[in-house]
Amino acid sequence: MNGVDDKTVVREYFNATGFDRWRRIYGDGEVNKVQLDIRQGHQRTVDTVLSWLKEDGNWAGLTVCDAGCGVGSLSIPLAQAGAIVYASDISEKMVGEAKTRASEALGQTTNPTFTVQDLEGLSGSYHTVICLDVLIHYPQDKAAQMIAHLSSLAESRLILSFAPKTLAYTVLKKIGDFFPGPSKATRAYLHRESDIVNILKANGWTVQRQAMTKTRFYFSRLLEATR
Repeated sequence: MNGVDDKTVVREYFNATGFDRWRRIYGDGEVNKVQLDIRQGHQRTVDTVLSWLKEDGNWAGLTVCDAGCGVGSLSIPLAQAGAIVYASDISEKMVGEAKTRASEALGQTTNPTFTVQDLEGLSGSYHTVICLDVLIHYPQDKAAQMIAHLSSLAESRLILSFAPKTLAYTVLKKIGDFFPGPSKATRAYLHRESDIVNILKANGWTVQRQAMTKTRFYFSRLLEATR
């Protein structure tokens, strides 16, 4: 399966059975233990990003691109804090859900701005570009292209998360424990941290902050790069 085919699979999955599954995971309703574990892990990643931006103390009026926004877990609190948020996702259903949640949380507002868009189609210029839990859908060569493209959109900061490729996580993935569940329908690509750092450096970035979220079924390495 090549990168283009992966993208098609991802789009179709998150517009069908995957949408229902991940909407529950990213919600607050009842889920099974595995889904709850993933929900908590993803939220910890989101909370870390929010804490970094809050620590900087300048997010009011900051232009932020949330690339691969899902149901708005990051976009909505960013907008609540005063950032100007442009959010996109490859899945039309995910974007629809994000709009609904934003309306419930913020009322009738044009911020965040939500669009249906894949990473390759993103354009514009933003102070900060954030891409969480999306690179897992891209093999290494495509990940390098995507990071380069996201770099072209970011003026000052790029924040990425990815599933780290280590021996332990590779073994877990091989035995089916990395992303369990009968509705799994996309490939999960792991990436060596050194490779991601080298790609960032090649695009003029320097890693400033990093974090690791690890639960039983969720593994995410988070890097903040500036230039």
